[in-house]
Amino acid sequence: MGEPRMRNVKKQITDGEELHRILDQALVMRLGMLDGERPYVVPLNFARDGETIWFHGAAVGHKIDCLRAAPAVCVEVDRLIALRTGPDACDDWSATYESVIGFGAAEIVEDETEKLHGLRALMRKYSGREDWEFSGTSVRGTAVVRIRLEALTGKRSPA
Repeated sequence: MGEPRMRNVKKQITDGEELHRILDQALVMRLGMLDGERPYVVPLNFARDGETIWFHGAAVGHKIDCLRAAPAVCVEVDRLIALRTGPDACDDWSATYESVIGFGAAEIVEDETEKLHGLRALMRKYSGREDWEFSGTSVRGTAVVRIRLEALTGKRSPA
C-alpha cells in the first residue's frame, strides 16, 4: 500500500524515527474503520512496538464487530503545539501541530502469550514500568488488537 500524496510536501514528515516519536508521545489515537458502508472512528489508548500498534478493549461490542467484518483500518494521532492568535483578520491566526496517519489491518489476537505482549506494551507506555502481572481471567476476557502498520505519513505545520 502506498502512502497518500500530500499536497504541501514542505509540511510532510518522512523520517521514520520522527514518525515513531510522534506516535510514541501521543496519548490518544483515533481508529478509523468501516461500519458497513460508513466510516466509524473511536479514540483509544494505544502503544507502538516496532511497526505494530496495540490496543485493548471489551471482548464484545460494536468496535470488535466492525474489525471482524472489515479489518482494514486507518489510525491518526496529533499534537497541538501552539495556537497563534491575531487581533483582527483570520489570516493572523495559525496553529503549529504535528500529526501521523497510518494504514494497516487489525487482527484480534487470540494467543495468550501475544495478548500479554500487547498488554505489557500498553502498560509500559502509560506507566513506564515493565513488571506488570495480569490474571488469566482478565487476559481471557479482554480483546487485544494488533495493527501491523503498512504505511505511515506525517505532517508538521508550519513546516
